Amino acid sequence: MQFKVFALSILLSLITPGLPLPTFSQSSLQIPRNPNQGPNSSEREDESRIQLEKNLAKKANRDRQAQLQRDTDSLLKLATELKQYVDKSNENTLSVDVVRKAEEIEKLAHTVKEKMKAN
Repeated sequence: MQFKVFALSILLSLITPGLPLPTFSQSSLQIPRNPNQGPNSSEREDESRIQLEKNLAKKANRDRQAQLQRDTDSLLKLATELKQYVDKSNENTLSVDVVRKAEEIEKLAHTVKEKMKAN
């Protein structure tokens, strides 16, 4: 057991070289604490981190919503253009523009769907 703790501390020291190594005793593993940080400091840091994460999540949601709004506006515009192309064609003529417009709508609709799923 003591070898496993020792090996783990060596591994951690290789991964995080700036951290001090823990001191060992026969009965327990002691990790030195920073005397400048009390429990209140740690709680404040946790609260600050949580608040920062909330703010970032809100911003990401606002950005995603704005992008969805722009994409759906584009979808409406493309669908209107497709309707105009189809209205101009007849049963014997299928315009290349109609096919391209339909493909563009399909790609954009797929993108919008994936963004909505990412919520």
